[in-house]
Amino acid sequence: MASDEKTTHFGNETVRESEKADRVRGVFTSVASRYDVMNDVMSAGIHRLWKDAMMDWLAPRPGQRLLDVAGGTGDIAFRFLKRAKGASAVVLDLTEDMLAAGRTRAEAEGAPIEWITGDAMALPFEDATFDVYTISFGIRNVTRPEMALSEAYRVLRPGGRLMVLEFSQLPNPGLQRLYDLYSFNVIPRMGQVIARDRDSYQYLVESIRKFPDQERFLAMIREAGFENARYRNLSMGIAALHSGWKL
Repeated sequence: MASDEKTTHFGNETVRESEKADRVRGVFTSVASRYDVMNDVMSAGIHRLWKDAMMDWLAPRPGQRLLDVAGGTGDIAFRFLKRAKGASAVVLDLTEDMLAAGRTRAEAEGAPIEWITGDAMALPFEDATFDVYTISFGIRNVTRPEMALSEAYRVLRPGGRLMVLEFSQLPNPGLQRLYDLYSFNVIPRMGQVIARDRDSYQYLVESIRKFPDQERFLAMIREAGFENARYRNLSMGIAALHSGWKL
């Protein structure tokens, strides 16, 4: 690796920044067909409650236009549309295989969702296009999260809302150690049994530990220009919701 090349983390591995997106795409291509099942198993279904809490705080309104980045199979978009009559949604994801299942479901239900393969750091949309920007369990996989936040600010209309749901850190060190024992010892084994892919789930666990904690990420949101930025811990901090407004 040339000394002047910028690097980043891919789990606990150091890689070139130019390589990370392809590595992440490989992970989610590998697990796409079993991703939703694994989410249920890993969290005992609690991720559904977290996403419902996200919608409760977001309070979707009729006619709004949502951009859900790293939206995968559309879990957030479907929830949003159920709560907001006349709303529409765009789901953007780096991995085409993750979008395929959601596209099939949307066609069956007649949901007004557009599915786009794209990069969170270079959104293919004009300025001030959306009322709401969400990203759920995806921003930690972005090579430069600060660029994703800047892009979120750019494509939101004045008065638009940012909402981020992401794994985070428990404020109690003892509980965090117990959670780490579970994460590093159980989740990769589940990945091997259920998704037949231990390495991808090992990466996903490691990526959580590399992501900034609640306060550091809150500062990043404010630095991107968002105001009234706040966060709420979920399940004592295993996950957190961050909110900000483009005012």
